[in-house]
Amino acid sequence: VEVAASVKGAAKESTQDLAWRDKPVRERLAHAMVKGITDFIVADTEEARIGSARPLDVIEGPLMDGMNVVGDLFGAGKMFLPQVVKSARVMKQAVAHLLPFIEAEKAAGGASTKGKVVMATVKGDVHDIGKNIVGVVLACNNYEVVDLGVMVAADKILAAAREHQADVIGLSGLITPSLEEMAHVASEMQRQGFTQPLLIGGATTSRAHTAIKIAPNYAGTTVYVPDASRAVGVVSQLLSEGQSAAYRAEVAADYAKVREQHAQKKGVQLVTLEAARANRFKTVDAAPTKPKQLGVQVLADYDLAQLVPCLDWTPFFQTWDLAGAYPTILDDPKVGETARQVFADGQAMLKRIVDEKWLTANGVFGIFPANAVGDDVEIYTDESRKAVRLTWHNLRQQQVRPEGKPNYCLSDFIAPKDSGVADYVGAFAVTAGLGIERKLAEFAAQHDDYNAILLKALADRLAEAFAEHLHQRVRREYWGYAADEALSNAELIAEKYRGIRPAAGYPACPDHTEKGPLFALLDATKNTGMALTESFAMHPAASVSGFYLAHPEARYFAVTKIGRDQLEDYAKRKGMTLAEAERWLAPVL
Repeated sequence: VEVAASVKGAAKESTQDLAWRDKPVRERLAHAMVKGITDFIVADTEEARIGSARPLDVIEGPLMDGMNVVGDLFGAGKMFLPQVVKSARVMKQAVAHLLPFIEAEKAAGGASTKGKVVMATVKGDVHDIGKNIVGVVLACNNYEVVDLGVMVAADKILAAAREHQADVIGLSGLITPSLEEMAHVASEMQRQGFTQPLLIGGATTSRAHTAIKIAPNYAGTTVYVPDASRAVGVVSQLLSEGQSAAYRAEVAADYAKVREQHAQKKGVQLVTLEAARANRFKTVDAAPTKPKQLGVQVLADYDLAQLVPCLDWTPFFQTWDLAGAYPTILDDPKVGETARQVFADGQAMLKRIVDEKWLTANGVFGIFPANAVGDDVEIYTDESRKAVRLTWHNLRQQQVRPEGKPNYCLSDFIAPKDSGVADYVGAFAVTAGLGIERKLAEFAAQHDDYNAILLKALADRLAEAFAEHLHQRVRREYWGYAADEALSNAELIAEKYRGIRPAAGYPACPDHTEKGPLFALLDATKNTGMALTESFAMHPAASVSGFYLAHPEARYFAVTKIGRDQLEDYAKRKGMTLAEAERWLAPVL
């Protein structure tokens, strides 16, 4: 993996210009902090300690001076997340050197902080990159952060908040079931008499959802934090003696207004389920391509080098809150320099991941005889199509559609059972996150959040690249309906190919529980080492699963809202109670 030629003008290594090494130690420490240079931090910290009355003076003096500059630059939009995380790495390594001396003085409490924040990814969810970044940014601004990790139950979060006497509690999550879990934590905070502010963040969260679904469960202040750059401002206002009351009142009034507008808003206009089904997409592929290879195929220890050409880099930059599409972001007048630096770091680490096999990629997929029965898809054990191996349940768009536009359901892209057409469906599960814990532990021991976040972001990209690469192989080789396909990576990212790979939990298939039968169909846990949490998040986090549909007109769409009639019908088809169906389908009700 070579650094792309388009990465030009990347900043020279800050360590190459060593004139700053001639300055007094306090200035050297502040410089290292702002520039994110770790090369000399232990020696400089020791020199500062020897010249100070107490080890704490080094933290409260030059180290915090440097972090204050970082905080000011970040707040002013003159420094970006990758640089902040590098600065935090310098701070952590300096503090790690000082801690034994602080403890020796029996002053183990450390420097005074602005407040204590207990954070966790909620029960059933394994995604933590965003949470970790927020934690780093808060720590940079002299808040003590207690990070409880991932898949943390409500009682454990609240017990930790009591134990650590938290000033603020923060919840994070990525998958939609986490939204319900956050509402549950808020209810528990109310029941147990908590008063601390509650922060809500994560990819599926929003200001509207926080105001409508979470805040009403808790009498204390609940605040939606859209990204890491807002976290410090929110927490500082919540804990400021002079600003707190006014800020909390402002948030409460804002969320009350959101709820009022929501109540007055005309909801999505729905048609009956019967009418939606009558307006289904009706074009049947009269002659589906018979797959060259049916059944389950296991891809163990897949060559990572084959996945690299399929990487989509744009979401990599989004992880770091750098807005823009790759490759144009590299020349962006505002974030271009930072983007080039983090891209170069990412490319260098990617080369090591591949060359030194830091990660293992495992996959499994299968292609099966299948036909649609109403809104569901029957997947058969063999070509006789007599025994049903799995029923894949689907939801149909129920909103009023423009004239001539159908109410889509994924089953529309499979030939109906009564058509007599022998159709097929595929399924897959891939991961590129196996073995990541070992390297993350190494980075944690080195107090290196920057490389830990970089590794997680790259593992995510490799998993998505595996899904893209495997789908292409299925189209060209295993199924063979697009044997002559020759698309560039940009065309693959733009989905210029025939067919789709919808995933459970995404807009066309919003029910996360459909991952359970999919994993059973592929025996995915045995074949790949992947697993599902109780909320149907995949572990490792760098994993992707879904179905393959080959219909020439198959397309993605969103099931936005469904009516009571479809909810009841779906629960009956799935063998769920109505309450269970309401829980899992809450985002579309």
